[in-house]
Amino acid sequence: MKFFIVTCVKESRKTVYQLFKQANINAFSSTDVVGFKDNQEQNPLEEWFARGDEQFDSEMIFSFTSDANARKGMTLVQEHNETHPTRFPIRAFIVPVETSSYSS
Repeated sequence: MKFFIVTCVKESRKTVYQLFKQANINAFSSTDVVGFKDNQEQNPLEEWFARGDEQFDSEMIFSFTSDANARKGMTLVQEHNETHPTRFPIRAFIVPVETSSYSS
């Protein structure tokens, strides 16, 4: 089992939902995220989280899913980012789940 996590600006959430569907991830959750970062030395476009007065409304979409579905989701996110360049790419993470009280 894997924990598949995707973060995006709210304008991209429908795209992420479609990518989840294509990856056979049909059960997922989402939550609103507002990121902050206080580091004035770096370029704000190089970092995901805003700093100072800048804020970006984002969403985190996540699912506990199979390894195959998580890998497919990661591939789809990477392909999307390559074909749709933007200042705010969709970001994806796969985290292994060592133990769980849930059995499928």
